[in-house]
Amino acid sequence: MGYPTKIQLIKRAKSEQWYINFPSAIARAMEFQRGEIVEWLIEDKLKMTLKRDSSALSSEKKKLQTDP
Repeated sequence: MGYPTKIQLIKRAKSEQWYINFPSAIARAMEFQRGEIVEWLIEDKLKMTLKRDSSALSSEKKKLQTDP
């Protein structure tokens, strides 16, 4: 399943920042948490992979096991 997303650029006097926003449907499907750290892996100029730390998934499993 694909989800088109626009890349945004914010230019400031001394820097610039690029943003890619995740549509909420994707964020919910991936069960992202606020403040979660992810890593972009560049495979080539046409493909990037977003990798999340495996500890994010194991901490979610622990949370599910401890919830009543």
